[in-house]
Amino acid sequence: MQKKYNIVIEPGEDGWYVVTVPALPGCITQGKTVAEAEANAKEAIEGYLESLIKHQRKVPDQRRVSIREIAVEV
Repeated sequence: MQKKYNIVIEPGEDGWYVVTVPALPGCITQGKTVAEAEANAKEAIEGYLESLIKHQRKVPDQRRVSIREIAVEV
């Protein structure tokens, strides 16, 4: 079965790219390039889900996450 998850890629303070997965709390990784960060994110997500299944926990669904843009005055 294939599941899809949104990821957030941000530049870190050390020049690496940091990846978080909003639907999977605590699922964080990084990479030297965006491509490496994406590849590492795939591995991190797979490991996260494998651990949930092993411990008989519910696998979160991406559909419960809503990513929106908010405008604010600065």
